[in-house]
This record gives sequence, structure tokens and C-alpha cells, in this order.
Amino acid sequence: MLESVIKEKASQYAPEYIAVRRHLHAHPELSYEEYETSAYVQEKLRALNIPFRVMATTGVIGIIEGRNPGSRVVALRADMDALPINEENEVEYKSTRPGVMHACGHDVHTTCLLGAARILAETKDQWEGTVKLLFQPGEERNPGGASLLIKEGALQNPAPERIFGLHVNPQLEVGLVSFRGGKVMASADELYITIKGPGGHAAAPNWTVDTILVASHIVVALQQVISRNNHPLSPSVLTISAFNGGYTTNVIPSEVKLMGTFRAMDEEWRFKAHEIIRRIVTGTAESMGATADVHIDVGYPTVYNNEALSAAARRLAEGYLGEARVQETEVRMGAEDFGYYSQVIPGCFYRLGTANKAKGITAGVHTPVFNIDESAIETGIGLMALFGAMG
Repeated sequence: MLESVIKEKASQYAPEYIAVRRHLHAHPELSYEEYETSAYVQEKLRALNIPFRVMATTGVIGIIEGRNPGSRVVALRADMDALPINEENEVEYKSTRPGVMHACGHDVHTTCLLGAARILAETKDQWEGTVKLLFQPGEERNPGGASLLIKEGALQNPAPERIFGLHVNPQLEVGLVSFRGGKVMASADELYITIKGPGGHAAAPNWTVDTILVASHIVVALQQVISRNNHPLSPSVLTISAFNGGYTTNVIPSEVKLMGTFRAMDEEWRFKAHEIIRRIVTGTAESMGATADVHIDVGYPTVYNNEALSAAARRLAEGYLGEARVQETEVRMGAEDFGYYSQVIPGCFYRLGTANKAKGITAGVHTPVFNIDESAIETGIGLMALFGAMG
């Protein structure tokens, strides 16, 4: 039975792919700079005789054909980029690049897809259809590598009918996975606001426009975007995360800059909120004698998991791992550019448990001490291969 073969191979190859993960972890690269990572992936695919092409500069698209290749086409996706974080873990595979770290688990994602590719290549006489491997750059930074791959035709020739992607979950114990149909992650837009006015001596604010005060009013006023405009059952978040202006005690600056993020689970409300944000910012500034520039960098859309596909994937996972090891994914206001794929074709974005509370492995993603229980690699490889062959 194919499921048993996949499970046996995932167990057999796990130590080798833990070493692959450690290599990737030690050599992280930032978004759209994944040149060595891309070359490494290409080398691994070449060794498996898997044909591939390079897209979006560093993206790698592989093709594995089983029996009757035209009968079905499934895409499997892994992101490859790291974050601008200085690693604080003291491990033998610690990042060799100061200020750059795989703090979001993309080294794990790439490893799982490489391992799955090996299993799928070795079992291609046992499954039908074609599996398309998407090793994607730039998930961590706008405009998102997924959007670039789609523009360059990664979902064409052949065109996948569905796509699967995984993400580590450091709040989920190792050995567990989780699924959820419907909206599962939020859209993410970046806010850049500049308030301007004639500055001057702090002892004579009446001769100036106090841009610090104006900016403060804007920060407070923006809270009504959600509290007084959004439907309470549609989650969204607006956070001003940077407030920059002034340089000494006795000068009112002529310019203050704010930065923040807006996230939503509803696409219609998302763009309505953009207009409300612009109106509040410009109106507040003008009422206090200042001017304001508002730039909203539109980012990733919501991640929508096709209900039928997610339910089918969950059933496969329950058969492979056992029902007790499959849970429900929580809705998150975090964002993922996998949402671009799921706008085009049915998608299933699921979570891989990587925590081990007994060993103290619980740090969250995007932190300098993030790490995983590496036994998760075996689960990740096997499940990804299963979805490629049977999903």
C-alpha cells in the first residue's frame, strides 16, 4: 500500500533530511536573495533526476510525473527565505550569517518538500498524475514571491488543480498537525503616514504646527477604524508600530512619520477600511493645521482554504497519522502569501507541530531563539509526499 511505503521511506530518510535542514538553517538568505539556497535545491533535484526550471530569479519549479501524467496535477509549495534577525540559539547549526536567521521555519518547509520530492520520485510508478514542486522566494516581504511566481506562469504548463502548503507551528506539539477550511489567515497591508507642518521653538508652540501633537491625535483617532466601522464578527487589526519625529528637547519637528499594519479577514472590508484610514488621517491633520501623506502598501490577501480540499486532506492525514494527531487550526491575524495561490486554485495550507514542551522548545516564530523538535521533519516529509501522491 502506497501510504505504508511513504511512511517507511519518511522514517528511513528523516536523519538525512534533518541534516539538510541544519545546512539550510546555518546558511539563511533574505527575501529575494536566496541564491545559494536556490542552487542547493537545484542540486538536490538534479541528483534525483527531477527536471526543473528557475523562475522569479531564485524560485525553483520541479516536475515529477507518475503514471498517466495528464490525469491530475497537484502543486506542493515551500518558501525558502529567512528573516533579518540575529540568532541567539547556541546550536551546532546556528546561523553563520550575522543578522540573518531562519526564524520562521522556512528551512523546515524547504526540507520537507525536498524529502517529499525524493519519495515521490522513487514511487512514481505507484501513483497517477503530475506533481509540481514550488520552491518559492520572498514570502517575508512584499509583494510576496507567490505573486511573482504566478505572474511568471508557475501555475501553468501544466496547470495544477490544487495546491498544498505547510507552515511550522511552535505552539503545536511535535507529531501533531492541524487543518481548517475557510478563512484561516488575514490580509496584511503596510501603513506609511507622514505629517508635516512648520516646526519651531518648543517654547513657542503657538508659532508652529505641533506635528507631534497632530500625530498623537491621529494614532488615537485611527482606533475608531475598527471599533466604530467594522462588523464586530469580522476580525481585523490596526496597529501603529512606529512613531518617529523630533531630535531634541527644545524643537518642534516639521515632520513626523508613522508606520503600522492593517489586517483583515474580509477583502471587501479591507479596501473600505483603506479609505477610512486616509480620511481620518488627512482630516485630523487638516483640522490641526498640518498636512498628511498616506501611503498604503497593499500586501498579501487573506488565506482561504478550500473547504472540500481541506476536509479531504484532513482525512488523509488522519489515516496516515491517526485521528488523535490531527487537530483544528486556529484563525490567525498573521499573513501568508500562500493566499495568492488560493485565490487562483483550491488551496490547503496546514500546520506542522514543532514544539516540545518537555525539552523547552516553545519559542515563537520571528524570535531570535526560535527552534524546532527535529523529529517533526519525518512527519512533514511523509505528509507532503502523501498529499502529492494522493491529495
